[in-house]
Amino acid sequence: METDHRSDGQTAGLELSLVVPVFNEEESVGPLIERICEAMVPFTAPWELVLVDDGSADRTLLHARKFIGRAGLDLKIVALQRNFGQTAAMQAGIDTAQGRLIATLDGDLQNDPKDIPAMVAALEERELDLLVGWRKNRQDGLFLRKIPSWCANALIGRITGVKLHDYGCSLKIYRASIIKQVKLMGEMHRFIPAWVAGVVPSSRIGEMVVTHHARQHGTSKYGISRTFRVILDLLSVMFFMRYKARPGHFFGSLGLGTGFLSAIILFWLFVEKVVFGEDIGGRPLLILGFMLFLSSVQLITTGILAEMIARTYYRDDAQPNYIVRQVIHKES
Repeated sequence: METDHRSDGQTAGLELSLVVPVFNEEESVGPLIERICEAMVPFTAPWELVLVDDGSADRTLLHARKFIGRAGLDLKIVALQRNFGQTAAMQAGIDTAQGRLIATLDGDLQNDPKDIPAMVAALEERELDLLVGWRKNRQDGLFLRKIPSWCANALIGRITGVKLHDYGCSLKIYRASIIKQVKLMGEMHRFIPAWVAGVVPSSRIGEMVVTHHARQHGTSKYGISRTFRVILDLLSVMFFMRYKARPGHFFGSLGLGTGFLSAIILFWLFVEKVVFGEDIGGRPLLILGFMLFLSSVQLITTGILAEMIARTYYRDDAQPNYIVRQVIHKES
């Protein structure tokens, strides 16, 4: 039977898509699908489950395939060719999802699917585009997971301006029309609220306390080492949020600041040479002044090149530097 598709890629009548990336979760994937089916019983609208196997090396995919054709379960399995990472797996699931709304959650049984119907209702009631789960009573180690997470959440919120208690919770509800405008790359899944804030006002992003369980099977895929990657990714997020359409302002500001400092140093050396007759030929300050001058020139020219690349990107891809949510007019 031919499927009717909307212009935005959604299947007509499908209300919700649950996207779950899994990697080496052979002991968890079966109970996870059972819990999802049980949790979605009160949800009367049509829904689907999109399970993304991120190149698992165990029997995760084999166990998941057993649920294909189960009565009352619309299951799609996206098997990636190799392990691409959680962000890429999540993007694959979002691209495959056909629901008007999209929910994402982890495949390790720590997120509780029973929170999803209530989160969907809260999203609609509060007229949000993104509702983020808040693991207020998080069942993880204090020093290796909780404290680094608290620090990261505070830092991310301060830099991005999106104030949330828990950026790292995978349990989120999106409007598909919004999240499909966001391209996830690298390890940017933990910054999804910040990326969404580049598409919609931060007032349309909210959070809700959700249940969090201790891991029952397998081992965590994350450790304390990810803190350094988070810092690097955060710098990238900050740059793209503030300077994507005007990179010349970023490099130009640095160049002008460096040039101003160079001018002060060189002017002072000029005064010492001309007025006081000091020998400045062997002064390290002279070398520093010229190095700062060269750096200033390089930063400013880099900014100009970056502006040219940005303008070429928007022109060649016919992509405007704005997104229209809707047009409201008086009916004739």
